[in-house]
Amino acid sequence: MNDDSLLQRLISKPELGPLILLIAEIFVFWSINPTFLSPGNISNTLAFTVELGLIALAMTMLMTSGEFDLSVGSVFGFSAVLMWTIFNEGLFGIPIPLEGAFVAALAVAALIGLVSGVFVTALKIPSFLVTLGMLLVVRGTALFITSGFPQRTWNAEGHWLAEVLVGDFFVGPFRLYMSLFWFIVAAIVLHYVLTQTKAGNWIQASGGNPSAALARGVNVRRTKMSLFVLTAMMAAFAGIISSIRTSAANPNSGTTYELEVIAMVVIGGTALMGGRGTIIGTVIGVFILRIMRNGIVLIGVPGLAYNIFIGAIILGMMALHSGLDRRRHAGG
Repeated sequence: MNDDSLLQRLISKPELGPLILLIAEIFVFWSINPTFLSPGNISNTLAFTVELGLIALAMTMLMTSGEFDLSVGSVFGFSAVLMWTIFNEGLFGIPIPLEGAFVAALAVAALIGLVSGVFVTALKIPSFLVTLGMLLVVRGTALFITSGFPQRTWNAEGHWLAEVLVGDFFVGPFRLYMSLFWFIVAAIVLHYVLTQTKAGNWIQASGGNPSAALARGVNVRRTKMSLFVLTAMMAAFAGIISSIRTSAANPNSGTTYELEVIAMVVIGGTALMGGRGTIIGTVIGVFILRIMRNGIVLIGVPGLAYNIFIGAIILGMMALHSGLDRRRHAGG
């Protein structure tokens, strides 16, 4: 009886389906091309995976509260451009150190998230419309201040902040970046917040039944506004990390990232309409999509077919999650 109960709980976990898919995906790619699991390919995959992963972690929290943010891709590109513009050209004629430019970029990102949060919670405008508008404003601002040209980043090579954010090191044959460390820390902290704290309960209640949450004393408005700020700042942080790693701050960076990030979160098992979220599932979803992008190229499938695979995975995982939800409710 206990074994049956344990098996039932395991099957009902939203992370189980994505985990099985991830393992199968790795096995298939490795079977077709053994270099898929080579140290060099694993290192390269991890380098760019965690940057989108950082945004996906914050998006998980926001979507659990019943909202989402379409502007994260534009904030990803804009924040890096803003940081390097301030660092290279100064602010109002005053030279600004890299640390100051970094803080300024994060502060502006926080303001962007705050404005989105106010429009959604105070003006009661759907987050889809608000963040779609913010996407256009932020992307347009990045293109305007740069005239569409990438910004210099190499002036900061060797700077301690760049090393802390994206410094590389070797673990055996694997070349890793500090960004992996930040991704792991963020995943652990946000998982703890979502599952073990009062704030996590508030987030889930805000997405599951806002009216009931308000009646129980949950500050739904403040909760959602805080998550919009968190999501924007995490997108900015990821964009800055990417610009240092690639030695380029392009105003067009992050285009369509918002859709891929939402796909990662949904594939991982977070409910699209809110009320249920899983950081562990999102981590799995991040690796499913980024490994898919890397693997199809290695086995000779044209990279342009990537969206076909994403769409198929999303449809399949949504069907699986829907089936598990029905089974769980029927059992309850």
